[in-house]
Amino acid sequence: MPVWLTDSEYRSLSAACDRMIPPGDGRPGAADAGVPDYIDHLLGAFCFDPPRIWAGGPVSGRHGGEPGFGDFHRLGPLDELAWRMRIEGSSGHPEREFNGPVVGLQQRFRDGLAALGADFCDVTPEEQDARLRRDPEFGALVYRHACEGMYGAPEYGGNRDGAGWRAIGFAGDVQPRGWSDDEVSRP
Repeated sequence: MPVWLTDSEYRSLSAACDRMIPPGDGRPGAADAGVPDYIDHLLGAFCFDPPRIWAGGPVSGRHGGEPGFGDFHRLGPLDELAWRMRIEGSSGHPEREFNGPVVGLQQRFRDGLAALGADFCDVTPEEQDARLRRDPEFGALVYRHACEGMYGAPEYGGNRDGAGWRAIGFAGDVQPRGWSDDEVSRP
């Protein structure tokens, strides 16, 4: 269930993400790896308390130690202002418009998904690609966030069960175990 996006927007985003990182050769595509959840959670970061911006630490617990990544840090006032501007935009708030109006990620995604059309999920993959190419700026935005969600830490909502890491042969975060001299020296 989406946090910030509507169900329809979430479906379109899932299809767009799968066009950016499609499934194949036994590996999941972006949608199955949870990339739409990553993007939706970022767009709705301030729906959580504390906001889902910075995962805790110092380690994830995947290779020992106490799992700290699941606890998110509270933001200081300046960090909150900066992140709200990035995600929500200036929205007419004077304290956010010291450099002029800002269009946030929420509006960029909402407008970009709407421009793909209500039938985006029902058209051919070739037509989906053509629609994504119509607005190269939006296509680049989706791709950048799809990569973040596919290969970032799973605690942010994407890379479900480390699927993105497995697809590229990356062990993921291995602290506190670390890497042996042999592992570091191997080609």
